[in-house]
Amino acid sequence: MCRSIKTLRPPVLAEQATDDEIRAAALQYVRKVSGFRAPAAHNEEVFDRAVDAVAEATADLLAGLEVRGGAQPRRAG
Repeated sequence: MCRSIKTLRPPVLAEQATDDEIRAAALQYVRKVSGFRAPAAHNEEVFDRAVDAVAEATADLLAGLEVRGGAQPRRAG
């Protein structure tokens, strides 16, 4: 897996993940999967949609995780 993606849940991350941190992780994931650091103009729209979808799925995941011994994290706004 891409080493640039960090764990975004407590207790690994002291605070709730911010929208910027979630989007950065989503961008790294899409870059890794697609093999493109930056898409060509004709692929930019689909690349951006993928980043948005992964960021949304990540935020939903983090919001729904139950961390034993800790409070359930809430989605950063």
